[in-house]
Amino acid sequence: MSFSTHVLDAVTGRPATGLLVRLEHEGRVVAEGHTDRDGRIGGWEPEAGVHRVVFDTGGYLTDTFYPEVVITFTVTDPGDHYHVPLLLSPYAYSTYRGS
Repeated sequence: MSFSTHVLDAVTGRPATGLLVRLEHEGRVVAEGHTDRDGRIGGWEPEAGVHRVVFDTGGYLTDTFYPEVVITFTVTDPGDHYHVPLLLSPYAYSTYRGS
């Protein structure tokens, strides 16, 4: 099982480089890091169950309505890959289950 994310800045049309992201499971941080120059983080290995991925958008965008974006998802299949992308702007965001 693995987890990855890809964050795109909708204002600039570029990857969100250096954005702090953490993965939480059962109230504890299980992984943390910054997006690379392509706006990606990968290779994290979550356990089965409910997780939260927290994006520190306030640390990335200087003027944003959302200081953080939290996406809660469930890992059900231990052999599957979980990709949670984020499209980000100061006053909106969008996500989906990627592949």
